[in-house]
Amino acid sequence: NSFPEERNVSETPHITLRVCITGRVQGVWYRAWTTEQATARRLNGWVRNRRGGVEAVFSGPERQVEDMIQACWKGPPSARVDGIERRAFGEEVAPGFHTLPTA
Repeated sequence: NSFPEERNVSETPHITLRVCITGRVQGVWYRAWTTEQATARRLNGWVRNRRGGVEAVFSGPERQVEDMIQACWKGPPSARVDGIERRAFGEEVAPGFHTLPTA
């Protein structure tokens, strides 16, 4: 069989990343869009506004997390993303995806 073996999602490495998104990302439905997109990808984590941008934590299969971060570059129609900073996140993440109050 010359085809690569299909990998089950449960066998895919899981990662948890914290991202800080800067640009015109407040007042443009960015948090609601992020929650919708992360939920569609079955990711766990949260999103909230911070001074100077939006902060989010994405946790799940590596492929879905990376896909979510790529989608964040575009965001909702009125957004303009200038930068995304990403770091490993070592804290426990609750199941589901949530919008948190501004920090």
